[in-house]
Amino acid sequence: MAQVISEGGSAPAFSLKDQSGTTVKLSDFKGKYVVLYFYPKDDTSGCTKEACAFRDEHTQLKKRGAVVLGVSPDDEKRHQKFIAKYELPFQLLVDADHQVAEKYGAWGEKSMYGRKYFGIIRSTFLIGPDGKVVKAWPKVKVEGHVDEVLAEMP
Repeated sequence: MAQVISEGGSAPAFSLKDQSGTTVKLSDFKGKYVVLYFYPKDDTSGCTKEACAFRDEHTQLKKRGAVVLGVSPDDEKRHQKFIAKYELPFQLLVDADHQVAEKYGAWGEKSMYGRKYFGIIRSTFLIGPDGKVVKAWPKVKVEGHVDEVLAEMP
């Protein structure tokens, strides 16, 4: 069942492969802000809009000392194509068995056209330089979301 991550609490540690097969750990970013966002699927309309919004504000986020990490169940090859197609300047992580999404409460029951299924719940977590969750957005609306993230940063 989906966990609820509390703001002010420690962000759950993780270790996932990125689009090139490199292992990425939360601890790699100690001392930086991490924008960890979970999204359902590469190259679908909402996910593309969200990724491109993070791309378009990437310079601002970097200036504020933040690293952006996108997480979905897609494999390395799909992530590579998605990055190439939209020139995404950040890493996309492979969470094929959705273990990290579950730790963050970003995996749960969804419903489409009356059919219930389990999948990624679009969520974002702003993790501070100390590894604590500064802000959690458990059900993200893509429109204007990156501005909300920027507003929470110094």
